[in-house]
Amino acid sequence: MLVLIVACQSSGPAKLAAKADASASSPPDAGAALSVQPGSSPSPSPAVVPAVRARFTDADFTKHVTQLKAQIKQKLTGPGRRAPLTEFSIVIQKPFVVVGDEPQEAVQGHAEGTVKWAVDRLKQDFFPNDPNEILDVWLFKDAASYEKNARLLFGDEPTTPYGYYSSQHKALIMNISTGGGTLVHEIVHPFMEANFPACPPWLNEGLGSLYEQCGEVDGHIHGFTNWRLPGLQTAIKAGNVPAFKTLTAMDANAFYNEDKGVNYAQARYLCYYLQQQGVLVKFYREFQAGQKDDASGFKALQKTLAEPDMDAFKTKWEKFVMGLTR
Repeated sequence: MLVLIVACQSSGPAKLAAKADASASSPPDAGAALSVQPGSSPSPSPAVVPAVRARFTDADFTKHVTQLKAQIKQKLTGPGRRAPLTEFSIVIQKPFVVVGDEPQEAVQGHAEGTVKWAVDRLKQDFFPNDPNEILDVWLFKDAASYEKNARLLFGDEPTTPYGYYSSQHKALIMNISTGGGTLVHEIVHPFMEANFPACPPWLNEGLGSLYEQCGEVDGHIHGFTNWRLPGLQTAIKAGNVPAFKTLTAMDANAFYNEDKGVNYAQARYLCYYLQQQGVLVKFYREFQAGQKDDASGFKALQKTLAEPDMDAFKTKWEKFVMGLTR
């Protein structure tokens, strides 16, 4: 078995709406660069990405970059200056454009080592269609740059120190110094919009948060246990974890505003359980195909797990979760 660990850590809850963000409740363990486990090859194997027609041409991306440079100049050029106060490096990494205030080599490294790596593997297993629009991935080098430029470029005051996805601004806005976990989490959301727009919050966030701590196993993206585990174990001990029928039926308001931390963790570790049983991709495709008659995915979950009694399954799943370690 080939196992690779990539920079996919330090992310808090992300919310897909006009603006999706990662909460400040994330712990201080930040993602590192791609590291290789003993016995594995020195570089990740190329993912087998299904061939689909690109939504945008090279000319579209070139035009987008030209407009992006004009936007930066307009918003960041100070009084009496001809050039922006901050220099940005721009890398076209389809289907995104990656923008950062680090040197070109560093931004290129993020674009290839995290963005391309995650996109290729997410497309391989889940998402044949690219996002509906060309999106920008803004990678700010530290907290001060992140907060300042979120305000100047987008008029935002970030509610998280890690990063967020803004469909309004067609952008993923990141403090890359905290690691790549939030970035991989947020990459899931525009792909979900393009491939499964009716996806309920629990799966949208469950899949995104699964890959906050991720790597590669046998050529496929793979989530590992992460910082959400201890809080979930505490909630299980206290009897505060809802039934799966309740979780899957939650609308956005209930999922994001009513015990959000437990909801994220339960959704993540349900996806983790499916992954460990080798049926996560099967479930996703089963649910997507039958969503018109199963809006929450609860029926597809029962079918995939072959568990007619989901209360009994919850007891089994809780025992599984309690046996996990970080």
